[in-house]
Amino acid sequence: MDKIRFGIIGLGIMGQNYLDIYNSQNSMTQVVAVTNRSEERLNNVGDKFAISDNDRYTDYRKMLERKDLDAVVVATPDFAHTKTVLDALSAGKHVLCEKPMTTSTIEADQIVDAVKKSNLKLQVAYNHRWLSSYYEAKMQILNGQIGKPLMAYARKNDTIFVSTEMINWASKTTSTFFLSAHDVDLVRWYFDSEPVEARAYGIKEVLVKKGIDTYDLIQGQVKFKNGSIATFESGWIYPNTFPTVVDSFVEVIGSNGHIHLDRKYESIEISNDKSFTYPKTFTFKKIFGKIHGSLKGCLDSFVDSIFNNSEPVVSAYDGRQVSAVLEAIVESANKNGETVKVK
Repeated sequence: MDKIRFGIIGLGIMGQNYLDIYNSQNSMTQVVAVTNRSEERLNNVGDKFAISDNDRYTDYRKMLERKDLDAVVVATPDFAHTKTVLDALSAGKHVLCEKPMTTSTIEADQIVDAVKKSNLKLQVAYNHRWLSSYYEAKMQILNGQIGKPLMAYARKNDTIFVSTEMINWASKTTSTFFLSAHDVDLVRWYFDSEPVEARAYGIKEVLVKKGIDTYDLIQGQVKFKNGSIATFESGWIYPNTFPTVVDSFVEVIGSNGHIHLDRKYESIEISNDKSFTYPKTFTFKKIFGKIHGSLKGCLDSFVDSIFNNSEPVVSAYDGRQVSAVLEAIVESANKNGETVKVK
């Protein structure tokens, strides 16, 4: 195999980023087909990336029948991952799955089992592990620089633009699934321990008045097997005047030190007579026509795992464990703070 031939399932914001990277930014990959339920979007994106008409599908199952397809990217909304991933594995395709892998532990277990039986590669796109500062935090913890990690606090809050305009399926998910997934993956990685129970509270006030039945904000506390604890905060009702779409912060306190990871600024701020902003550059940025950042690192790593027949950095089991925490947090919030065991 000289190149891995990809199909992209779902052509939203992330799907188009994956298409761009695998179509032109990795010499070992080629996008041979794309699929999207909306024919209008399918054709707009297909034209943008010069995908031939014969390689465009509104039904991903038709695309999976192709013999010249080695792997797929599943970039559909989070609640729609499971059947697509299982169908792709059944068709003999390696899978890169957008985060979170599922919104259900039962469905996550189905995927883990299917991966084991198929002997195929599946990586969950928790691209923050490839962000240099987050990776450095892991190395510092491994080297004992802050002692034993005892507590973490992780926050991801979006502006209300995201929940009301950027995506049209906010009512089918929660801020926990949409935003806390990366943070749960990072903290579990940093703690090197498995989660055992969660307790959470949520608030529904702003979005329900706009006809979007989902939580505005959720805070959940998770206990890990090694005794460490972590708080995960997510919300998507910040005013649109906030200088960046997402406010992201991670803290780890150890027995002999601490780590703070504040991505609000990303080393640049810009003001003019209309706004004051912090442009996002760390996860995805084109520089002289080439894509750089943690997203590309994540995608390149998946390609390496296929060529080298090695375990992906973020495996199906890792994805399963994150989904289990997210599910427990939401279940506890639905039960007004009742402690819920992580399955």
